[in-house]
Amino acid sequence: MALIGRLFAILFGFLFACLAAGMVVVIALLFPDWSDLALGPIDPNAFNILLGFGFIFVSGFALVPAMLVVAITEAFCIRRALAYALGGAAVGLACYLGLVPFDPATLHFNGIVRRELEVMTGAGIVAGMVYWLIAGRNAGAWREPAAPPPRGPDRQDA
Repeated sequence: MALIGRLFAILFGFLFACLAAGMVVVIALLFPDWSDLALGPIDPNAFNILLGFGFIFVSGFALVPAMLVVAITEAFCIRRALAYALGGAAVGLACYLGLVPFDPATLHFNGIVRRELEVMTGAGIVAGMVYWLIAGRNAGAWREPAAPPPRGPDRQDA
């Protein structure tokens, strides 16, 4: 029963981590346009649609690498915030490098843009921290046996 509850916590943490990463990506990509005062305010409905697409983008590309990080942290009971931040950075890096074409003749990625690489890595770090806040602090706890009930002075068990 504890495993089923843990799976729901993992799913809940993953969804909110993807939402946070999507927010970081959308805000980072829109920030140069926001700094132009001549544009005026951004329509809130359009911003919500962009956040939705950012969430779908991040959750679609990050599912497999993020579940690999989750499986490793659950298997080894890793509960440190730094581990989730580094794992999120690795997932963000993997998502970005998965989109950039690789040239096998020269063994390097073509078209790596520094700003987008930094945005995706930063979004991964934020997602890792959000996941740690929701589900990572109790990684592997479902495998530990439940604590026995406390024995009071008035209990007479023989």
